[in-house]
Amino acid sequence: MKKTLSVFALASFVVFGLAIAPGSALGQSESKGGGRLAGTWDAVVTIENCLTGDTITTFNSIGTFAQGGTSVGSTSGIPQSLRTPEHGVWRHESGNTYSFKFKSFSFSPVGAPTGWVIVTHQLELSSDANSYTSSGGVQFFAPNGDEVGQGCSSAVGTRFGF
Repeated sequence: MKKTLSVFALASFVVFGLAIAPGSALGQSESKGGGRLAGTWDAVVTIENCLTGDTITTFNSIGTFAQGGTSVGSTSGIPQSLRTPEHGVWRHESGNTYSFKFKSFSFSPVGAPTGWVIVTHQLELSSDANSYTSSGGVQFFAPNGDEVGQGCSSAVGTRFGF
């Protein structure tokens, strides 16, 4: 039976987010807008109560969408010693709409594995391709692979550049 995780667990597992998560880039062409997301992004991630939409916590993250549909990211929402960076995939849906998904592993303060999370978002890129908004959910998994909870998050990103 799935249960909602505590605010602390949700905040400590969902981090980045949202700025990076790649998908299959096969068939993504510049002429269709598929390559416009590629680059590094600063993001402000908001963890939300799925029922009310109320903000639980907010933190900064950084992520890179690589040409070809993969991504990596890190967050300030959880100490790096307690979770791995995010690794993911992204894809162009149509127009300025993209989808991404990433996974990261989590650990206790003594280094024991505590499971992993998978974050899935839909992203809307601005017309000038220098900012985005995204929203979606997170699934929490125990080390044995059982899903133990779900959560909601959103993000606002700006392109990182010179």
